[in-house]
Amino acid sequence: MKILLDTNIALDAIASRKPHNKNAEKLFLLIAEEKAEGFITANCITDIYYIARKALTDKVVRKALRYILSLFSVIDIRGRDCETALDIPVPDYEDALLAVCAKKAAVDYIITRDDDLQKNLTIVPAISPSDFLRIFPAMR
Repeated sequence: MKILLDTNIALDAIASRKPHNKNAEKLFLLIAEEKAEGFITANCITDIYYIARKALTDKVVRKALRYILSLFSVIDIRGRDCETALDIPVPDYEDALLAVCAKKAAVDYIITRDDDLQKNLTIVPAISPSDFLRIFPAMR
C-alpha cells in the first residue's frame, strides 16, 4: 500500500497538533513498521519547515525533517509536473500538483484533512486519516 501524506498530516504529527496528531502518528507508525509505503512531495518538506518553524525551534524542526526523510520517499517536482497540474480540473493549483505527484509515484491514496481535496480529486483517491485507518486493516 502506497500512501502520499499531505502537508497538514505531517504537521499534525511533528507539531502534535491536537486532536489530529493521534491519527497522523498512527500513519507514521504504519510507515515506520513498513506496513505501508510512505511518500511526501519535495515542496511539502519546505512547507513543513516554514510552518513548523513558527511554533518550534530550528533544531527541533530540522530533526523532525530528518526523521521524515528517513521514513518517506520524496517525490521530486519537475517543471513538466507543474505544467501538467495546470490542466487538472481542481480549483486549488497546489492540490492539482499533489495529484500529479501522486499519479507519478503510483500511490494508492492521498491522505489529507483538506475536505476540498477529498471532494474534488478523482485522479488518485484522497481520504482523511481516520477513513484510511478505518479501511486499512481490510486491505491487508
